[in-house]
Amino acid sequence: MSEYNIQDLNDRKQEIIKKSVGLDYSAYEYDGIGFDYEKMMNTAGYDFDDVRNIQQSQMVGDTPLIELKNITRYARKFASKGYGARILLKDEASNLSGSFKARRAAMSIHKAKKLGYEGVIAATSGNYGAAVAALAAKHGLKCIIVQECFDSNNLAQPEILEKARACEAYGAEVIQLSVGPELFYTFLDLLDKTGYFNASLYSPYGVMGIETLGYEIATETKERFDKFPEVVICTNAGGGNLTGTARGILRAGAADTSIYGASVNLQGLHMASDNDFNRKSFTTGHTGFGIPFAVNPDRSDVPRSAARPMRYIDKYFTVNQGSVFFITEALAVLEGLERGPAGNTSLAAAFKLAQSMKEDEIIVVQESEYTGAGKHHQPQLSFAKKNNIDVTFGLPAKEVPGNNIVLPRSAKEISVEEIDLHRVRLSYLKRVADKALAEQDIDFLTQELNITREKLHQLIEEVHS
Repeated sequence: MSEYNIQDLNDRKQEIIKKSVGLDYSAYEYDGIGFDYEKMMNTAGYDFDDVRNIQQSQMVGDTPLIELKNITRYARKFASKGYGARILLKDEASNLSGSFKARRAAMSIHKAKKLGYEGVIAATSGNYGAAVAALAAKHGLKCIIVQECFDSNNLAQPEILEKARACEAYGAEVIQLSVGPELFYTFLDLLDKTGYFNASLYSPYGVMGIETLGYEIATETKERFDKFPEVVICTNAGGGNLTGTARGILRAGAADTSIYGASVNLQGLHMASDNDFNRKSFTTGHTGFGIPFAVNPDRSDVPRSAARPMRYIDKYFTVNQGSVFFITEALAVLEGLERGPAGNTSLAAAFKLAQSMKEDEIIVVQESEYTGAGKHHQPQLSFAKKNNIDVTFGLPAKEVPGNNIVLPRSAKEISVEEIDLHRVRLSYLKRVADKALAEQDIDFLTQELNITREKLHQLIEEVHS
């Protein structure tokens, strides 16, 4: 693509996005740094009952909530007497296309069909592509999925190739690109030339689609156990998964349920680096997305992202790659559930966290995903070895992302590290603290970071010190 075309796309970016999403984002903007988030969510054209009805008519939602009794007993082996919370799993692999992303896709596709678009486009290397392709096929819409797939040696991770296969199986056209800025400009160019709908992960349609997931978790737990869960833990990448789930939990009245995020620790690897691209074994659910999108949610493909995890998150944990692979195998061996590793990130964290919770408490692992072919942990480990990543058994703390993968020798060695949300909030504020902040901006930031005005002023002083 020529420099002229890139400049032209940059100049017309807002116009292209507005035309392709069916929303005028300027209607929500404040004069300062913020915008009216709730107005954006509430005026997107659907209420909660609409969302539920649309999803149910498309074989999406109402997935099983499974008590992992054997995994729970396993965790209690390493807990003190009276400790070891019950671990539940919301089995989102039961959705059409095999992941919770079908909830987002159902709403995006419905909106595209309602507005009369001929087709849809999504930029994703993950499960969302398969979800969009499946729902587009069901509605008779054309579909293009743009993937960031290869490094400069034309090598692609088996997981990404499996997702391309799934998209093509549903009839989508898959455009595979090398890592770098080419993805964004190709995406914009395709939106411009085709006039298709932008089935963004970060639109209100996408995030409100996940609210049903949180609502189901809260209401089903209440019905079966006569109380809401103490903790719901969400695998976190771009933030929409956690945001939508938290909003649904609050909608169900479970205001005291804590919302935890979990990501695979890929500290030190750069997601846009050609050198680092294939030195990781997870394409989503990792800190390479989780931290940047928490600090700057609007780095997405729409002007204002509906995924705003810092508004809802209570604690944020990381686990190493090896621990996720370990718990993935444990889930299959102990529970007969073979599920994809990325979705088991929060399960690895829950396994450890449950050991510090009381036996009568409940921690819910918020989603699972389908597995098979390249999404299975064995081809991922084989690919890592081919890329000179050392795969060993030992202490998870010894894992250095991009150099080795350390599998625990025992589940006792699975550990979690808590991310300091204070530092995340400081990083967020560094982008805006030098601007003149009106009262409306202050209110926006307190909501955005889920803190009091007093705490916000303390953080701004700390940024300036």
